[in-house]
Amino acid sequence: MARFESTHWSVVLAAASPPAGGASVALERLCAAYWYPLYAYIRSRGVGPEDARDLTQEFFARLIEKGFLKDVRPEKGKFRTFLLAAVNHFLSNEWDRAKAQKRGGHLKFLPLDFAQAEERHVRGAGHTLTPEAFFERAWAMAALDAALVRLRNEYAATGKEKQFERLKGVLVRGEGGVSYRDLGEDLGMSEGAVKVSVYRLRRRYRDLLLEEISQTLAEGENMEEELRHLMAALSA
Repeated sequence: MARFESTHWSVVLAAASPPAGGASVALERLCAAYWYPLYAYIRSRGVGPEDARDLTQEFFARLIEKGFLKDVRPEKGKFRTFLLAAVNHFLSNEWDRAKAQKRGGHLKFLPLDFAQAEERHVRGAGHTLTPEAFFERAWAMAALDAALVRLRNEYAATGKEKQFERLKGVLVRGEGGVSYRDLGEDLGMSEGAVKVSVYRLRRRYRDLLLEEISQTLAEGENMEEELRHLMAALSA
């Protein structure tokens, strides 16, 4: 998932600009961040994998062409709320026409791994969530994944990739069955040093996650409340 800029809504607003203003790059970032949640949503509405793939790509291609972003403003609320309404409008009004065309030609700048996306969707099959709730869960998972990728990159940049790979299980699986002493022996660290490293890892992961979920909140919205919403979406 692409990393947004540090200011609220900067990428969204840039994507609504004329092409000369960097809209293509901004649209690429939005697509990278949101394509899987939208693909999961479309699949949850009963659309087959091939049509869902094409419709997802066509939707993003039309964000600029049809001016879907021209009326988006931070004061109107969360970007993902707008995005879900926009894709519903797209599916209701342009589904048949989109399916009749060759789709995705506008998005060659961003390879999308639909095979992996379909595997993720199948693994989550059997749930009783509404398509909207499934979209929220997919968005939450995408935010967690993005924060984890950023955290891995930070550790790799300082030569601590092995430390990250050994300690990340504490983040994604809780304490697990591996003791801090065992981790320390593997990493050449004392048990106390491992505890400190795990604490810092968790704190940085939380900070990065808050950054991820803040990027398309309206100014003044509560990030902690949004974090609670994310966790609720994961447990639904």
